[in-house]
Amino acid sequence: MRTAYERRRDGIASLLLTHMLQEAKALGLVRLSLETGSTEHFEQARKLYAKFGFEPCGPFAGYGPDPHSSFMTRTI
Repeated sequence: MRTAYERRRDGIASLLLTHMLQEAKALGLVRLSLETGSTEHFEQARKLYAKFGFEPCGPFAGYGPDPHSSFMTRTI
């Protein structure tokens, strides 16, 4: 997910994550996992995901170890 620069800090990413979690629950999913960057540039994204209960995990779904990727997951 990427937020337009002029809309950052407006809460859009939080609204999208909230919506995705609600939809996942409604669909009966029990886990959501994501991949994001591991560099400093992605630090705010990783903090946002952690705020929503995502925790670091290993690669999943065909991903392999990658020094440029961070993997996170959470139960629903």
